Amino acid sequence: MTDNSPRLDHVVLWVRDPVASAGFYEKAVGLAPVRLAEFSDGRAPFPSVRVNDETIIDLMPLSTARRMTVLPGAADSAGHPVNHICLSLTGDAFDALRLRLQEGAVPVSDLAHDSFGARGAARRSFYFRDPDGNVFEARHYD
Repeated sequence: MTDNSPRLDHVVLWVRDPVASAGFYEKAVGLAPVRLAEFSDGRAPFPSVRVNDETIIDLMPLSTARRMTVLPGAADSAGHPVNHICLSLTGDAFDALRLRLQEGAVPVSDLAHDSFGARGAARRSFYFRDPDGNVFEARHYD
């Protein structure tokens, strides 16, 4: 991509078990793992999952929080409350995600309609949690 407009590159989540988290995001959410084998054999400090061609979610081991010295106070960010992260999907992908989560016994919220987001009012949305308690919203606009 040659366009240099601002984009969301990645989000870092603190997780207890990065391999298990990657499995959750792959199986329940449908996001492909990135660098999972490299993490598992010690060649990468954390794995990620791919949201799209330009955005990933890093699954940072909570055990590394104490080593965060890049910015004063950064180690204290582990467990810092973030309200939620929102995934925008097509209508079919939205329905498939909700079904996978329900089949996997992952609690989901009721459907909401016309909630505001980056592209205006979303037709439908719902919330769910990952195994570490991080809250996600799934929505679609079409």
